[in-house]
Amino acid sequence: MKITSLQNDHVKYWNSLKDKKFRDKERRFLVEGDHLIKEAKKQNLVLETISTVDDTADFFVTEEIMKKISSQVAISQNAAVVRFIPEDKISGNIIVLDGIQDPGNLGTIIRSCIAFNFTNIILSDTSVDLYNPKVIRATEGMIFHINVLRRNLVEFIPSLKKLGYKIVGTDVVNGSDIKVIDKENIALVLGNEGNGVSNEVKSLCDSFVYIKMNNACESLNVGVAASILMYEVNHE
Repeated sequence: MKITSLQNDHVKYWNSLKDKKFRDKERRFLVEGDHLIKEAKKQNLVLETISTVDDTADFFVTEEIMKKISSQVAISQNAAVVRFIPEDKISGNIIVLDGIQDPGNLGTIIRSCIAFNFTNIILSDTSVDLYNPKVIRATEGMIFHINVLRRNLVEFIPSLKKLGYKIVGTDVVNGSDIKVIDKENIALVLGNEGNGVSNEVKSLCDSFVYIKMNNACESLNVGVAASILMYEVNHE
């Protein structure tokens, strides 16, 4: 279908997907760029395609329309409406994120999870929206290859313990060196960029680890810290 009007109902719908409440209601989001569309298609999540250059797409639109619906400064020629990614059963190691706010950090952590064989993320209900466009872009398509669950951590962590997981928090003062801990059935907990892991979640941790580093550096970006920790767990 060819669309040229900014007032078209489809255009209004796509533009509304920028809003989190609307995305949650519809359980759909918009991805932009060929790579993200390709990765979404691998998981059979694409509902409709939109293009300014491909007249075989479901919707052939003007650049003005693509600019209106885009969340990027440099707009792509292709976009797609995609279904929310279904949750799967938990299996393998886990990253637990308590109050992560920066979408770039979440995107980085998702990519590192794939790189270092962490198959699940438990995202607290106080964390940034998984389908924030900045998160989507930062994952470079890896969001479609990981199991993400959004939960109240205080209520959910006990169920992980029942499944045999060790809940391992991060603590630069009282933690053990990550290199020496048992690395099977581990749920690594990382906290908010400014405040770290909340006291309620800390109280549920079985143990704590730290990353050995130069004392001149007080702390690491949470995306960097998560990547290092996952590398160490994955490293034989």
